[in-house]
Amino acid sequence: MVTFKHTNIRKGLVFILALGILYVVFLHAKIHQHAKDKPAPGADYVIILGARVKGETPSLALQARIDAAASYLLDNPETIAIASGGKGPGEDISEAEAIKRELVWHGIPETRIIMEDQSTSTYENIKFSKELLPEGLHKGLVVTNTFHMYRAKMIARDNGLDLGGLPAKTPSQAVVKSYGREYLAITKYYLTSAL
Repeated sequence: MVTFKHTNIRKGLVFILALGILYVVFLHAKIHQHAKDKPAPGADYVIILGARVKGETPSLALQARIDAAASYLLDNPETIAIASGGKGPGEDISEAEAIKRELVWHGIPETRIIMEDQSTSTYENIKFSKELLPEGLHKGLVVTNTFHMYRAKMIARDNGLDLGGLPAKTPSQAVVKSYGREYLAITKYYLTSAL
């Protein structure tokens, strides 16, 4: 026989589950909204956020960021690039070095690339890159994968940078893992910001 107590527990669990689903839908909508950013031409600079490097080879996520940045830089020859990302476990070179090498391979002159090779997180990517910005540069873009754009722009805003987005595709084989981790990362950001 189902008791009143068991009925209330079940209703409570259903309510919590429904709230959880609504929250994930909200996060996905925010991510999707910023993933559709259309970067305006003529930016003073782009900050290319690092991602995993396997030995000396950019991961698929990082390669997508590099390719998106290179395309923009080729179309906007006055724009400078800040390659951002330190050297983590399993990486033989820094993420910044991997970005720089690939940009040069795409035909971007080294003189247009600034290296930020100390950061270990998105927050540090933005903070340390801002410290390297030459004076007089105001209009900037952040280059990252679609799943990551929303949080990256919020962190940029927290650091006093009003950056537009230059979204790079999220590799299809990484979608589930990337979005799942990003939901948790955004939640942590919300909680930290509220304190």
